[in-house]
Amino acid sequence: MNAVEAEHGLHSLGMGLEAIEQLAAEPDLGVSELARRLGVAKSSAHRILTTLALHKLVERSADGQRYRLGQRLHELGEVVAARNSLRERSLPLLEELRDATGETVHVAVPSGGEVFYVERLESYQGLRFSSRVGRRMPVHCTSSGKAIAAFNPEVARLACELGFSNRTGRTIRDQQQFLRCLVETRRRGYAFSVEEAELGLSSVAAPVLDRDGVARAAISVAGPTVRVIGDDIAPLARRVLEAVRRLQAQEVVWWTGSAYR
Repeated sequence: MNAVEAEHGLHSLGMGLEAIEQLAAEPDLGVSELARRLGVAKSSAHRILTTLALHKLVERSADGQRYRLGQRLHELGEVVAARNSLRERSLPLLEELRDATGETVHVAVPSGGEVFYVERLESYQGLRFSSRVGRRMPVHCTSSGKAIAAFNPEVARLACELGFSNRTGRTIRDQQQFLRCLVETRRRGYAFSVEEAELGLSSVAAPVLDRDGVARAAISVAGPTVRVIGDDIAPLARRVLEAVRRLQAQEVVWWTGSAYR
């Protein structure tokens, strides 16, 4: 393979990965829409999708007009989850925290200027809301995001670059407000979000730190504002901090350049 062929191959690989990212953001997409998003001709988008479908990374609808992510990606995700020591070691602690608080609990890791939920145990009280395993959320409107950013300057920088999308009337609106929140979070040792991502729902999170004191993940408790915040947030925050302390004592091994292992 000469240099031109190698360069073409890398470009095609990049287009394929970008196509997967676009399909991850939508239930399904047609060829024309994907071509528009990728900035390529419709014929090129069709070739990309055909190649991905061949490897079962995407699936085509019965009428052949639309595509969605394929089963193979789910299988690969299960492999990643099975090898994820953070998820494995945190699960017993999450179960205890969920049982003690009665609320939904999460583990999240940084992903650029967002947080990515790697584990979620739902409240027995049955209230469902937007967070779920595999979902990404902006750092600035989540307690997990703010807890991580307060102790990870790179995450804070990326969050500022991403901007401050307005999700509710309580969402942080600008960089000055965001940085002030991070200072307060470092002082307290934990973060909270009061209806900043979704009305009626609030959360409390604490950062999971590596040996250098850099946040690599966060544990959070989320639920209805009246129960999570109530008259005094301190008892719930203490429970979250204790779960984090116990997880840190297990010395999870962090991969360089990756959120977790």
